[in-house]
Amino acid sequence: MDGNAAEREFVEQLERHRGLLAKVASAYCPDTALREDLVQDIVVQLWSSRKRFDGRVKFSTWMYRVALNVAITAYRRASRQPALLELDDRFADALPVPDTESDAERALLREHIERLDPLNRALLVLYLDDRPYSEIAEILGISESNVGTKIARVKQRLRREISQAGTT
Repeated sequence: MDGNAAEREFVEQLERHRGLLAKVASAYCPDTALREDLVQDIVVQLWSSRKRFDGRVKFSTWMYRVALNVAITAYRRASRQPALLELDDRFADALPVPDTESDAERALLREHIERLDPLNRALLVLYLDDRPYSEIAEILGISESNVGTKIARVKQRLRREISQAGTT
């Protein structure tokens, strides 16, 4: 494949999987303009790293890995600043909250998810995107059994914190 064809294929792959960029950015960035900047930063990093993509993993897996690394770095930089990061409402719509739940309950769940550390937030983003444990493990660089354990713990923690918040 010549250079131009490879670049076209790369751009097509980016377009095909652009939804994952929006999900990652929404999970780590509260403001629309900042979120758009984060997506651009991720795309720049993907573009500059494209020659290192060797096809041993799915393109979307590689994209998630790069996107999460860029987002977590940006999140850590921003968290050193006084502004608080909040999940965007578009991300909240992806949360597994039944339609019967009130806006207050949805907001409570979103509030507790925002408190998660970057690794657990990344884990939850991938879990909510119905990624298989094997792919989550590959993206985050942890074992598949560790993925299952961490997901169970995050879910248990969220249930406990939300139920405690409901009793206070």
